[in-house]
Amino acid sequence: MATNSKIELADERVILSVDKVNKLLINLFISLGCSKEIAFEISEHLIDSSLCGVESHGVFRALQYKKWYETGYLSISSKPKLRELSSNTYEINGDGGLGIPVMNFAFKKAIEYSEKNGISALAVKNVGHTGRLGYYAEYAANKGLMTILISGGNRKDWSQVAPYGGIEGKLPTNPWCIGFPGGKNGSVVLDFATSKISGGLIYAAKSAGGLLPEGCLIDKKGNLTRNPDHYFDGGAILPFGKHKGFGLSLIAQLVAESMLGEIKKEANWLLITINTSTYNSRNKLKEFADDILSDVTNCKTSYGFNDIKIPGEIERNNKVNSDNKIYLPKKTWEQLVTIVSEQNKE
Repeated sequence: MATNSKIELADERVILSVDKVNKLLINLFISLGCSKEIAFEISEHLIDSSLCGVESHGVFRALQYKKWYETGYLSISSKPKLRELSSNTYEINGDGGLGIPVMNFAFKKAIEYSEKNGISALAVKNVGHTGRLGYYAEYAANKGLMTILISGGNRKDWSQVAPYGGIEGKLPTNPWCIGFPGGKNGSVVLDFATSKISGGLIYAAKSAGGLLPEGCLIDKKGNLTRNPDHYFDGGAILPFGKHKGFGLSLIAQLVAESMLGEIKKEANWLLITINTSTYNSRNKLKEFADDILSDVTNCKTSYGFNDIKIPGEIERNNKVNSDNKIYLPKKTWEQLVTIVSEQNKE
């Protein structure tokens, strides 16, 4: 069974239609107390991530969200609160809820403000997990907006990544995401954690009973390991790019915590949105972007490579080629089915 997973599984996968998974997820989130609208937003986002091949942020996350809702870590009835701080600068308080609907709201507002004023800066605070960042960045880029999204997490609860040269988890995975309008082949979307793998991939591997990629994780003694259990026993994720990933992570932490203030939930976010037509017309931008991207991708390839991919292209191709089918680890799907069945009996 073909899939683009980074997880090595001993067990098989099941092929599921989008409709089947969507019905189950919406049922699950409504049973937990979410409104139909919010349940749909969450399900749509998780399914999109799975179709794009980003398993760490895909359907399996419903297992985590269920636990967080039931324990009270996430608020069911939260509603984002927006306030203006000064000209073109705003803050959204997520009210302790899941970050997916909050980030949808934030990007729509940021697009509105930057289309009117050319640029906006928006802080997003007091939110839980926000899902796959590239989802939002591509949405904005397709409307002609450049976005820069920086996250610094709650170090007390998510001390996941060792600083370069260390063996203890000190920083969260602190992702960055930059979206830019592209040319005829689509937008350019750079979405990455500052760690070698996302934290979500570790949870996905544990849920599915699989092994992680080589060279990404260390145990509590600093030895490389592929076993996700070693992470939960005092291990840590390594920073990507050695000192470079560590540096980006540290800057993100300083922005999110020392500038934006106390981190009350999972992370604080800074979203900068620029209307690219302020500097160049949409048509001219696409013309120049096509020239740049065509030149870069028209490059002789190294051994083992068939072509050059621009950031965001692999995810788009995965979705197009998915035929609306999700390849989910059998163990993960069985857990979801059991949970929904038990919820419906109550």
